[in-house]
Amino acid sequence: MVRAGLSARLAAIAATAMLTTWVTIVSVYYLSKGLDEGISLPAPQQLVAMAGLLAEAGPADRQKVLAIVRSPLVAVSVETDMPVPETGSGNSILEQSRFEPYREALGAALLSVTAGRVEGGDRWLPRPFAGSVSPVVFRIRLNDAEVLQIEARAPYVVTWFGLPAGFGAGVIGTVFALVAVLLLHSQIRPLGRLAAAVDRMDPAGDPVALPDMRYGAEEMKTLVGAFDRLQGRLHSMMRARLALIGGIQHDVRTFATRLRLRIEHIPDEEQRGRAAGDIEAMITLLDDSLLAGRAGVGALDEELLDLAGLVIAEVRERPDADRVATLYVTEEARAAQVLGDRLALRRVVFNLVDNAIKYGAAAHVRLARDDQVLVLTVDDEGPGIPAGQREMLLEPFVRMEPSRARRTGGAGLGLAVARSLVEAHGGRLDLAEAPGGGGRALVRVPVFAGTG
Repeated sequence: MVRAGLSARLAAIAATAMLTTWVTIVSVYYLSKGLDEGISLPAPQQLVAMAGLLAEAGPADRQKVLAIVRSPLVAVSVETDMPVPETGSGNSILEQSRFEPYREALGAALLSVTAGRVEGGDRWLPRPFAGSVSPVVFRIRLNDAEVLQIEARAPYVVTWFGLPAGFGAGVIGTVFALVAVLLLHSQIRPLGRLAAAVDRMDPAGDPVALPDMRYGAEEMKTLVGAFDRLQGRLHSMMRARLALIGGIQHDVRTFATRLRLRIEHIPDEEQRGRAAGDIEAMITLLDDSLLAGRAGVGALDEELLDLAGLVIAEVRERPDADRVATLYVTEEARAAQVLGDRLALRRVVFNLVDNAIKYGAAAHVRLARDDQVLVLTVDDEGPGIPAGQREMLLEPFVRMEPSRARRTGGAGLGLAVARSLVEAHGGRLDLAEAPGGGGRALVRVPVFAGTG
């Protein structure tokens, strides 16, 4: 089955628009002018002069006169023994008001005015086929034996229905063109569904069903197929990335375990402590990376969690829990639950409290409920975060302190990983200013429906 391409269908739209415009203009013209004006009738005095001239002319001069007055729009002849339709018959139009001037000018000599004569025969077209654009025939008596017949014709070819030839073809062509446009629209309409499906594509989620273009244009099928292959490649890349990170984490943890055993033989206690701290930082960085990778491909676990208990446990189990100045959880927050990954949410709390202690001397943790959202607030006692840098600090490897030294902070991944994990739970992480002038991290996580 041959299918027109998209370019051909667009050309059909343009042709349809032009054809429709043309038919509309012609229709408006005939409706406004009326078909009665399709024929330019000779003036009454012209008919009087023509009849008088032919009545007085001899046989030779008469042929010259007939040759002069004939034209493609006016046929003139002199007939004998021609039956004349009676006034009031089906094809007689003499009684119409527009022929009053002719009746006055020609008087009894005007035998009849008829419409609808078929050229070359005596058959008359019955109405409604004999419209006002059918030939109008005047019959004027010249003498007792001869009748002058003057036929005024339309300046265009007329169909049996009294319409200009080609008008019907234009209407039919327009109908077919409109059908073509509707078919084209049915082919293009899936573009909207395709755009919506592409917007829903998430490398971390399930594959999105794309519109079925089995019977569409080849270009449309090619486009949908390309997006489908792109979606498959994205999912494959994300799975490969997660597998790579998981493999690296496993191997590095093995090496870290060996290093822990070896540093026990370091005689200097201070050096041994620093080495142990570096190993822990390295493992923390790997854990953050793996969690962020799992969040990126939607591989986090889901279970109903008591976020309040999780926050309390994470804060109290810290080695530096004494630097958490305040910990407050409202009763409404204790009664609410969230759907999420336990390890990921604990990592969010750990990173935010860790940042507050490192850069703000102390942490003030508060968990409260606001309608259908649990709000975790972590304030510090530091100098605060300039408004222009808050959004930037949520990006990976960005720190307010530009050096990469371990003694001045981490690698700049804590906030970025926390934001990634919060967003994977349908929440949001923002940085703001604490009431006391320090920095504030604000986490909003949706409450599981039906809890609390």
